[in-house]
Amino acid sequence: MQIILYLSVALIAIAFLVLVIYLAKTLRSLQGTLTSVSQTLTGLEKQLDGVTSETTLLLQKTNALAEDIQHKSESLNSVVDAVKDVGTTVSKFNGTLKNITNSVDVQVEENKEKISQIVQWSNVLLELKDNWKARKEAKTKISPAEGKKVRAH
Repeated sequence: MQIILYLSVALIAIAFLVLVIYLAKTLRSLQGTLTSVSQTLTGLEKQLDGVTSETTLLLQKTNALAEDIQHKSESLNSVVDAVKDVGTTVSKFNGTLKNITNSVDVQVEENKEKISQIVQWSNVLLELKDNWKARKEAKTKISPAEGKKVRAH
């Protein structure tokens, strides 16, 4: 019975030794894997530092661009206001011209008969002027003997 007990203890010791050997191999494999993961994380950390610095620069440029756009937008607002004022002025001017045109049309319509009379009197005056010139030329004659102009008084 003692032999069985020694054999059992020996068997347990051998099983424990095999377990320790496999556990050591697993731990060494795990150590290699963890070393590889550590190196990968170091590389990722360096890349992340590069990305972070580039992101910071990009953010600074974006902020500068946003400020520039804001400044130009404010400048453009004053131009838009000026154009709006010009448009309002032109619109008022057009309204004034329209009112003046309407007023002139109304005055012409109201004074149509007077205008017609003025045109008739103007025609009469022009006719009188032409008749007067014709009489004046008829009174002025050239004398055949003297070759001079003679005026009849």
